[in-house]
Amino acid sequence: MKKVFFTVMLVIGAIAISEAQEVSKNAIGIRTGDGDGFGTEISYQRALNDNNRLEIDLGYESGDNFDGFKATGLYQWMWNIEGGFNWYAGAGGGLGTVSLDDDFPGRSNFDDDSETFIFAAGQVGIEYNFDIPLLLSLDVRPEFYFGDFRDGNDLDIALGIRYQF
Repeated sequence: MKKVFFTVMLVIGAIAISEAQEVSKNAIGIRTGDGDGFGTEISYQRALNDNNRLEIDLGYESGDNFDGFKATGLYQWMWNIEGGFNWYAGAGGGLGTVSLDDDFPGRSNFDDDSETFIFAAGQVGIEYNFDIPLLLSLDVRPEFYFGDFRDGNDLDIALGIRYQF
């Protein structure tokens, strides 16, 4: 019983003395990575309080037989590791459109060559907050699509470079 009490008190003490992470009010930049094709997104982050923020991404994705645009919105929780290093996790979703080539394997020339889709997403990543207004991040975003062509899931791994203001 004494060990449990000591462990609980140690955890409460560690939480109480941990430093709150300084989150820049705004950050804008690019997030570039790989899903079905090579994708690039304009990324904006807005701090809600010391440990939470919203991320909005507008992206373009291109593959061998398709081009697509998508908009993503995520709510993120942040935790400080040490110094300028943070890790974060989030959840959200979005919508997009994809244009397919008529000669896409498994599709006839009579099929529609575009569709609009929705998706749910999660996100886990690590970032470094420099002393200058620069933020570098590396994250993984599993996405679950609901559409005719874009259905199923995808794993998006990306590098983010953002200017903080």
